[in-house]
Amino acid sequence: MAQKVDILGVPVDAVTMTEAVTRIEGFIKEGQPKLVATANAEMLMRATHDKELKNILCSADMVTPDGAGTVWAAHHLGHEMPERVAGYDMAQELMRLAPSRGYRLYFFGSAPGVAEKAKEKAEKLYPGIEIVGTRNGFFTEEDEPAIVSKIQAVHPDILLAALGVPKQEKWLQKYKDVLGVPVCIGVGGTFDVMAGVMKRAPRWMQRAKLEWLFRGMMQPKRVGRLLALPKFVFKVHASRH
Repeated sequence: MAQKVDILGVPVDAVTMTEAVTRIEGFIKEGQPKLVATANAEMLMRATHDKELKNILCSADMVTPDGAGTVWAAHHLGHEMPERVAGYDMAQELMRLAPSRGYRLYFFGSAPGVAEKAKEKAEKLYPGIEIVGTRNGFFTEEDEPAIVSKIQAVHPDILLAALGVPKQEKWLQKYKDVLGVPVCIGVGGTFDVMAGVMKRAPRWMQRAKLEWLFRGMMQPKRVGRLLALPKFVFKVHASRH
């Protein structure tokens, strides 16, 4: 079992991509509802003032280090964190395995039409993949029982929810036991990237740990959120002392 590293009060699993995927496969075999969160600096920073989100992350079955900031924080605090486990890459790895393992997936979230486009892309990339349903992320509280019923009816093994942080974590925590899906994962902008609505940072920027900067350049409205990064660095540094 991988050790957990406390970053600003949130226990993050010190796992590699292979270990994270292996654990998720174990969750599917167990068949009990599990919640997996992908924690980047922005999410960890938000959890310092959003008590509900912090409690969800503290009780999640696995919290992966999604982001260079998370890995840096662990190292800065004197702990091992083998690598960044990006939610997008983890979702792709699960989709790649799905046809041979017989895993059924459900895509929930993003703007109308995006999850369907992501489904088409997945079917091209991973022949034989079984995506048993899609639903956009625009809904009211009144729509929620119907969404839950729809997901329950098709029995997915993996529910990927792209509702943004912290909405996806809060929604999955609220309904995970009722849904009965073995693995629920909040995947942020994954469908947008798959559908071609949003570009992912070039490989060199990912390697240089500058994906956050690329996102800020592509989506100027995120600039306010990017300011969370220097605050995160400061807070982690302060927590060390």
